[in-house]
This record gives sequence, C-alpha cells and structure tokens, in this order.
Amino acid sequence: MAAQVPLRHFLQFKDLSRAEHDYVFARARWIKQQFKAYQRYWPLADRTLVMIFEKASTRTRLSFEAGMQQLGGAAIYLNTRDSQLGRGEPVEDAAQVISRMSDLVMIRTFEQDIIERFASKSRVPVINGLTNEYHPCQILADIFTYIEHRGPIQGKTVAWIGDSNNVCNTWLQAAEVLDFNVHVSTPPGYEVEPERAGLYGTDHFEEFADPMDAARGADLVTTDVWTSMGFEAENEERLRDFADWQVDGDMMNAARPDAVFMHCLPAHRGEEVAAEVIDGSHSVVWDEAENRLHVQKALMEFLLLGHIEQ
Repeated sequence: MAAQVPLRHFLQFKDLSRAEHDYVFARARWIKQQFKAYQRYWPLADRTLVMIFEKASTRTRLSFEAGMQQLGGAAIYLNTRDSQLGRGEPVEDAAQVISRMSDLVMIRTFEQDIIERFASKSRVPVINGLTNEYHPCQILADIFTYIEHRGPIQGKTVAWIGDSNNVCNTWLQAAEVLDFNVHVSTPPGYEVEPERAGLYGTDHFEEFADPMDAARGADLVTTDVWTSMGFEAENEERLRDFADWQVDGDMMNAARPDAVFMHCLPAHRGEEVAAEVIDGSHSVVWDEAENRLHVQKALMEFLLLGHIEQ
C-alpha cells in the first residue's frame, strides 16, 4: 500500500486528469470482478467514511455505504437536519471537526460553494455526491458503463436531451477531460450556461434546437428528469416546456444502431423517456446504476491509497 498520499478532493469531474480517470476505471473493473467472484477485498479496513446528506438519495447513500463496507471500512450517515450543520454551525467549523474524526467525507448538498468551503478546511478527501452544479460520481459510473459495453469513449458522441442541469454540466466537463463530444438539446430558456458548467472551451459540445438533430448519429443518448430537486414549484411549467424533449423510439432510431441509452434515475416513464426506451434493448440503466457502487469504491481507494499495483 502507498505511504503518505497527498490530499486530493473530487468536487468536479475535472479535478482528476485523464490518466487518473483511466486508472480509476481500470481499478473499478478489477474491484467489480472481485465483487462478482465473492472475493474479499478490504484495503480500507479501519477507515471511516462520513456521508453528509442535505438532499435525499437512494443510489448515492446505498452505493457509498455498501461500497465502504465492502472495502472493509465503516460508513456513518449524517443528515443535516439531525446535526449542528442544520442549526447554523459554519460549514468551515464542521469540516475541521468531522475531518479530525474520519478518513473520508462525501457530501450531497445544494450549492457547490458549500462543498468547496467544506473542502477548504478538511484534513481528509472530500467527494461530491451531488450539488446543484455538478454530479461527478454519476458521470464516472456512466462512462465506466459505456466502456464496459462499447469500449473507449474517446471520439464518441453523447446526446444530452432535456434540462441543462448538474448532470449535463458534468458530461460537458468530462468531454473536455476525456476527449469526446456532447450534443445538447434543451428547450428555449434552459440552455447550457458555460460558466456555470465550469467549461474552459467549447470544442467538445454543440447545441441543437431540435432534439432529433442532437440524437442523430450519437453513440450514447441520455437524459434526466425534467424537474430536478429544488425546482418542484416549476413542475407544471416544465411539463409544458419539455413536452417535445422525450427520448422515444424514434429518437433512438436516429442515433447509431448500437447506441446505448442511459438515465441516472429515478425516471418518469412517459415524461423524459418512453417506456419502450428505458425498458428496451438500447437501455443499460441498471448496469449504470450498479456501477455507481464499483466506480465509487475505486475512487475512494484512489483518494485514500493512491496508485496500487495489482
């Protein structure tokens, strides 16, 4: 095992280099193989992960909690409603206390600024489990899933259909880091904001007014709910605005014949995706969901132990 590992955080996809992402994907493949073969692998024995939730989740909590236990460590769940963070304790103060009692922290919260402030005072690695701006662990799982099914993603085209939300922003960052292309189609008024997405160039994405044009020739078609957490008051308006942005059979037929469909879940059949797509032959959403577990185990191992020769 590595000795002293420099402190690293994973707050945005671009926090890791292309080579580091490739390493994490390779480790995720090996760790998944051990899991499937019922081989015990406990590199994080006696390590503790603290999971801080300000936004509710199924997949994020399950994948991190189960993943840490499967690596031999322990996971502690904290909800801000049940802690001093929910009673006005400064984020910076909480970071100094929590990071003295744990080895790793995952936070699922609202503004990116909250997690950035926490990380600035943390003695241990901090992982972004989701913010309003980014969802890097989701895209780690999505890209790993694509690699499993179709091989390298470099040079491929991803079609994003729907709201330019935190998942879309992270796809755009990933395209710059890993050298692939993203076609984005959103309704008017919901376009990508490059500064919010954290982009430093526009060479890897293109916007389309017509979602069919965005999907044409794509290797991967993906979407998300039309109304993300925190925007529930806009639900009726969004149902009207996004009506023509459903990923259906015709849209998948516009993509490449071997294109895959992804969705970070939970999904609303009949809204952002037709049942024939998410439950059809192009869909890899269940592998995608499971792979949150495996890539996050590889990420936690990397942040705590660095490179491991296997």
